[in-house]
Amino acid sequence: MKTTPGAGRPDRQARAVRLGPRSVVALLLVSAIGVAAFGWPLLAGPSSQVSAHAQDAPWLFAGLLVLLVGVVAAAVSEGGVGPKAVAMLGVLAATGAALRPIGAGTAGIEPMFFLMVLSGRVLGPGFGFVLGSVTMFASALLTGGVGPWMPFQMLSMGWFTMGAGLLPGPDRLRGRAEVLMLAAYGFLAAFAYGTVMNLAGWPFLDSLSSSVAFQAGAPLHENLVRFLAYCLATSLGWDLGRAALTVVLTVTVGPALLRALRRATRRAAFEAPVTFEGTEP
Repeated sequence: MKTTPGAGRPDRQARAVRLGPRSVVALLLVSAIGVAAFGWPLLAGPSSQVSAHAQDAPWLFAGLLVLLVGVVAAAVSEGGVGPKAVAMLGVLAATGAALRPIGAGTAGIEPMFFLMVLSGRVLGPGFGFVLGSVTMFASALLTGGVGPWMPFQMLSMGWFTMGAGLLPGPDRLRGRAEVLMLAAYGFLAAFAYGTVMNLAGWPFLDSLSSSVAFQAGAPLHENLVRFLAYCLATSLGWDLGRAALTVVLTVTVGPALLRALRRATRRAAFEAPVTFEGTEP
């Protein structure tokens, strides 16, 4: 048995989960459902029962699991997932889940985010989405953080990690320029993650208790102003801590971890076609 020479060349971006047409459709579907789940209260009329949306989390979670299985199944059917990719997914998800409780989220000290950025960069958007979602699910089980917010966290972390895999220059950009790009992405995406998660809970604040609470039936621009004020008042410091830690770890530990991840994917040869040589009598 042998692999095709050159399939593991260091200048070629390894993809543990190669995105084919069915995988792209599955990712678009789960992302569309996620956008609707996060954003529909903003468009709800004054007579809608927005508070009933708080009871939808178990259904969203069940649907998300089905769609995640669909993403993986589509990748498997297209030859994008093999046992090596599954093993890599398990190792990285377990590592990310173990990193999350280190700071217990105190002041935004969440070191798992930098690992998700680097993993998504090296292994691609398909692997990144599955890794981010699975890691958040595993960490919720590990920390006891299971609740109606968990499916929203899984979606947000999936997007966060997938975005790193969509950054430009995966086959060419290396060295300091790449690290700085990943640090900048991690900084901005850490704020985006916090903002999206705020949107998951903000519509259910009691409008009588705060001037920054969601107002059902109010014009969209008014609710967006309220939401911005809510983010600035409640989560800016937390998001800033998460973003700063992600940048520091990416700049300091990132180069070594990028090399390790790329070395592991080259040795695993995810995309190398395997052929069998017949033995001579």
